[in-house]
Amino acid sequence: MDLSGKHTVITGAANGIGRGLARRFHQAGANVVVADLDGAGAEVVAAELNELRAGSALGVSADVGSEQGNIDLIRSAEAAFGVVDLFFANAGVGLGTDLETPEAQWELAFNVNVHAHRWAAKHLLPAWLDRGEGYFCSTASAAGLLSQIGSAPYSLTKHAAVAFAEWMSLTYGDRGLRVSCLCPQGVNTNMLTQGDVPGAGLSSSVVRSAGKVLEPSDVAEVALAVIEAETFLIAPHPEVLTYWGRKVGDYDRWLGGMRKLQARMAGA
Repeated sequence: MDLSGKHTVITGAANGIGRGLARRFHQAGANVVVADLDGAGAEVVAAELNELRAGSALGVSADVGSEQGNIDLIRSAEAAFGVVDLFFANAGVGLGTDLETPEAQWELAFNVNVHAHRWAAKHLLPAWLDRGEGYFCSTASAAGLLSQIGSAPYSLTKHAAVAFAEWMSLTYGDRGLRVSCLCPQGVNTNMLTQGDVPGAGLSSSVVRSAGKVLEPSDVAEVALAVIEAETFLIAPHPEVLTYWGRKVGDYDRWLGGMRKLQARMAGA
């Protein structure tokens, strides 16, 4: 997809990867709806974009952790720029540890990391299928292809996010829908640097298990290239594909290696 003149919506776009995507898509010529639970932050990003090209961006406060929040966002976006061409379900949460994680945290993880994608797609698909084109992107994680040591809610929901994107592509790919799924490893965002110990920065065990840490702008550049090529997997860390291949090639060996890594991290 050539984004020039296209209407794009990006959730979780006040900071981090979402802000990087908003800036890069705008640079490519798109009109951008910058959506975030932090409405003030979204408006700041939109104002920055509008300074570069007047009337090309809108900042929206959006709680995508509910179906109504997604409906309201889509209606606001359509009112501003018409039918959405590309929707990037990027908002996510990283919380929880094991089976003792409170139920409210499990529910929030599923609502934001998985159900938000489903709710958005549910209300975007009719228009896309009617006109025979549309683009759905989602942010999962390398944890969705592999696993996240130390966080069951994150691992489960990110696997589910990848599965939903795959299902969307399989089900609607022959009807004009394009689907891409972003699966990065470590990216320099608040989610990563706060990790399991808020404020711990680069000392967080989440960071120590994240491999090479990219900047959001690096991720956005790779994402744009994949969207222009209209292929599925956005993998800004090439090593993730190597790990994934090892997992598929010898599942038990991979699990054993991950257990050893977990033990080393626990003893660090």
